[in-house]
Amino acid sequence: MTNKHLVSIKGTKDGLVLRLDDQCAYADLVEEIKRKVSDEGIEGQAEVLLQLGNRYCSEGQKRELIACVHTSPHLRVSRVQSDVISVEESNQRVLERQSETFVGIVRSGQVVRAEGDLVVVGDVNPNGKLIAGGNIFVLGRLKGIAHAGAKGNKESVIAASWLEATHLMIAEAIELMTDELTILSEQPEMECAYLHANGFIAIDRLQELRLLRPQLSTFRGGS
Repeated sequence: MTNKHLVSIKGTKDGLVLRLDDQCAYADLVEEIKRKVSDEGIEGQAEVLLQLGNRYCSEGQKRELIACVHTSPHLRVSRVQSDVISVEESNQRVLERQSETFVGIVRSGQVVRAEGDLVVVGDVNPNGKLIAGGNIFVLGRLKGIAHAGAKGNKESVIAASWLEATHLMIAEAIELMTDELTILSEQPEMECAYLHANGFIAIDRLQELRLLRPQLSTFRGGS
């Protein structure tokens, strides 16, 4: 029997981090978690981040690990983090990072969809609708409906030369545009909409996008 610790516990300002060994047998890991969380030295209430490392766990296994942690009345798992993903998840990410371009006017009642980013070169008329798994960029007037991150990506953004949409949606959040929100549309500069940390859709100048979503830039090189 090895003396190697299969589960290490580290305290942070946000709670506890449980790092799980990614080389041992899964059954051994489950038993080790049960022993660790039953420690009488654990007091109070703490949020727990489960770090799986390079171990791939099915959804059922993740639920089992969470249930093991929850056998302690002092602990609650807030997030499960893994360095590996399934083939299906990988393929979906590839699709979401691809870009599709529509050139022309999106007319009333027309729906334009894209698995990843959607670039529209032209205007989107009232009641025209854009739906994208990733970001939406409109080189023209966006007067209709735009839904970015349609499959749940909360980091997605919507940008347009003139942001005059009736409805903006990012992931599951929705915003009905009002005069207060469209005031930026009177200015001769592009604007962007993004999901704020408070859960609401916010609008800002496009120049701020590089600070709000730095991961959008994939360009390498230049001078």
